[in-house]
Amino acid sequence: MPLQILGLNHNTAPLEIREQLVFAGDEIPRALERLAALDGVDEAVLLSTCNRTEFYIIGQDGGRARLEQWLHDDRRLDDGFADSLFTKDDEEAIKHIFRVACGLDSMVLGEPQILGQLKDAFRYAQQADTLGSNLSRLFQHTFAVAKKIRTDTEIGASPVSVASAAVNLAQQFFAGFKKHTALLVGAGVTIELVAKHLVSREIGRLFVANRSLERAQDLAGQFGGFAVPLSEIEGTLPEADILITSTAATEPVVTTKQIEAAIKARKRKPIFACDIAVPRDIEASAGELDDFYLYTIDDLDKVILEGQGNREAAAIEAHRLLDDEIRRYAAIERSKQVAPIIAELRESHEEIRKQIAKKARKRMRRGESAEDAIEFATASLMKKILHKPSVVLRQAGEASDIALIESARRLFDLDGE
Repeated sequence: MPLQILGLNHNTAPLEIREQLVFAGDEIPRALERLAALDGVDEAVLLSTCNRTEFYIIGQDGGRARLEQWLHDDRRLDDGFADSLFTKDDEEAIKHIFRVACGLDSMVLGEPQILGQLKDAFRYAQQADTLGSNLSRLFQHTFAVAKKIRTDTEIGASPVSVASAAVNLAQQFFAGFKKHTALLVGAGVTIELVAKHLVSREIGRLFVANRSLERAQDLAGQFGGFAVPLSEIEGTLPEADILITSTAATEPVVTTKQIEAAIKARKRKPIFACDIAVPRDIEASAGELDDFYLYTIDDLDKVILEGQGNREAAAIEAHRLLDDEIRRYAAIERSKQVAPIIAELRESHEEIRKQIAKKARKRMRRGESAEDAIEFATASLMKKILHKPSVVLRQAGEASDIALIESARRLFDLDGE
């Protein structure tokens, strides 16, 4: 199974590069369709999240290079983007996929969302018909391994998330949240988690802005907040002491001009902002404004690391279990290389068995005893089966081919081990 990975993630690429390579919505089936058309790519799965875009492929010579060239051309990237890419092959690739599924390669150690995202990627590949037997088998095993790691270790205990990290960072700016107002942009799972953390810490007022007002109303209603259509966000920005964004938009939804106007209306009262989205929701140039303290997902690293120290011991045990699973799966895959030979061997000897059984039955019909027929059949079978190996071994002896002779002893268990 020539398994290969090409990708980038939060460990290899800064936010500025990662946001150029995000695939979302209809872009995923389009990308998978293009992958399937590339020479040397037989199977493909695409995982694209805020922290990683990784291609898992079964391919032949040149397939991964063509994939990299397609990425460069499709996204109109500078040649330097290649410096942020990483590649993995075979067992190293298997190990990487297992680690991703278990949350051991995540910014938030042990976070559970990545497993769901990986399952979504698997489903997209199924729908696009880019999933063959090799990747299908690998991913099914990957999901089982992730379940085992989470069941048998404490890797998911004491949850730390990007959402909680963002709220923890905001808390460093304010003595308490009771007298402050938060504006959340987006209405997905991450924003819902942010809202839960803010409400648990008694935020004064909560606004939720989203393109779908209905979705904003549903989310805001859960927490006693107020819903705002995204098109009217300018009117709410001056109220916001805390601004946290996480949408799936491909372009910024909060502009520098809007922030500038909000700061002026607030009479230079500072705003804490955390943009969790990739691509970013808030124009990067807004970070240069006075009294506007803008953080991105990459800035949350330190906060997250401080909060997940108690998962480190669990991660050690998880890696030990993972190493066992990798060895087991790799051994299973390697054994499949000889499966055709075993099948061919059985088929050829089955034909010999049938021929000898036919001759034995003829002898019995001519009046020969069953005991004599059995003696004939077993002797003939042994002679037929051992004839070719015996010839090859004699030739090996004449050529002093010690390696082949020792292999024969192991193959036929002549040492009785």
